[in-house]
Amino acid sequence: MRLNNNDVALAAIDRALALQPDEPAWLLQRANCLMRAGRVGEARPIVQALSESRLRTAYQYATLGLLLSRLDMQEQALPMYRRAVELEPGRSENHYNLATVLRFLGRLEECEHSLDRAIELNPRDWEAHGLRAQVRRQTVERNHVAQLESLLGSGEVDARGEVRLCYALAKELEDVGQPRRSFHYLRRGATRRRNLMRYDVEDDLQTMQAIAGQFDADFFSREVGSCDNDEAIFILGLPRTGSTLLERVLASHPAIGSVGESNNLAIELTRLAGAPGRGKRELVARAATIDFGELGRRYVETTRPASGRQARFLDKMPLNFLYAGLIHAALPRARIICMSRHPLDTCYAIYKTLFQDAYPYSYDLQDLGRYYAGYEGLMAHWERVLPGVIHRVDYEELVRDLRGVAAAALAFCGLDWDERCLQFHRSRQASTTASASQVREPVYATSIGRWRDYREELQPLIEVLDRAGIACDLA
Repeated sequence: MRLNNNDVALAAIDRALALQPDEPAWLLQRANCLMRAGRVGEARPIVQALSESRLRTAYQYATLGLLLSRLDMQEQALPMYRRAVELEPGRSENHYNLATVLRFLGRLEECEHSLDRAIELNPRDWEAHGLRAQVRRQTVERNHVAQLESLLGSGEVDARGEVRLCYALAKELEDVGQPRRSFHYLRRGATRRRNLMRYDVEDDLQTMQAIAGQFDADFFSREVGSCDNDEAIFILGLPRTGSTLLERVLASHPAIGSVGESNNLAIELTRLAGAPGRGKRELVARAATIDFGELGRRYVETTRPASGRQARFLDKMPLNFLYAGLIHAALPRARIICMSRHPLDTCYAIYKTLFQDAYPYSYDLQDLGRYYAGYEGLMAHWERVLPGVIHRVDYEELVRDLRGVAAAALAFCGLDWDERCLQFHRSRQASTTASASQVREPVYATSIGRWRDYREELQPLIEVLDRAGIACDLA
């Protein structure tokens, strides 16, 4: 697997399983390979069976916990990580892994305790420092600013550790009301992160233009075949626009389950259209020739096992905005909701988030502004060629009038209002997004207009948006 050759690895593991069919080590490896290959449906029963088995080592329990977590089975992952801690209590990684799942499940005090223990065992666990800053709102009386600044100035931090510590400091300093110092560390961390990657925002912008050109009004005037299924509800847009809040509210309805942020649509699209080959634009061209009915069927078949037994299910992968037209072609009875937020609040919220792998445009203000403009252009295109298909939800309106906006979204999905939607913050459902801590609280408005604290620092972004004709309402 280290060579990223899953076929060779699976063949070797299958030979081992032929000799030892019940060996947990080989079964864990097989499930891991299948998931890396996107064959989640085949991996799931193996992982579920292993969760009911007795394993031997902390490493095996931790690996199983990771696989369960990746399948969004956080409640089942929790005892696996606890067992890993019991078997190897002196290993900091075990406490960190346990903390991640506790956060997903909203058990934030336990999460912070586990992170404290991880850092006590390994003060250089930069990821633990970063996550601990996010778990709660820091206060003047109780924060880690001095410890983080001491670590950052120690001269013992590598580049990736510097990024983690800078983002942690930015979060904690913003919490305690020091915006200038907060942005200083945020800019330092973002610049360092950007310098560690190879990325050109122009590639993404050209891909968006290619999508709009390929999937134009003429394309949607033709009969392309489709899947007659009305179960899916897509929430899409840019990250950090309130999609997790809307998801939690709607998923509190008894008729709606959620799969979180699923990659299944993109995976099945790539399988049908073929690997990117010479570039993304070639893939876009091939995507227009696929069997869209088959895409819809494959998407539902691969996604449904994780969605629960409710009549409808939510998929809140933000990047599905790229595929909004393809979703409608494949699943014309699916519902598509796009989250919107003030451009500068959106961009600032994205900029201050350290994403694991996605959204490489987020670490440079000019890249971010250009990508935002490209996103707005593509969404305007979808709404122009598919009038009435996409329902817009404004984050500020959702916060101001939760019941009214949520009821309108439910009506768009063909569902009646249910009072349980107002109690979303009491839900025990796991959340694995950057908003995993915030969704445990009732609706709050403190993040609205937050960009104004950084008007001067965000000037490069404001200039890019202004040149692109994006109205920012700077009052």
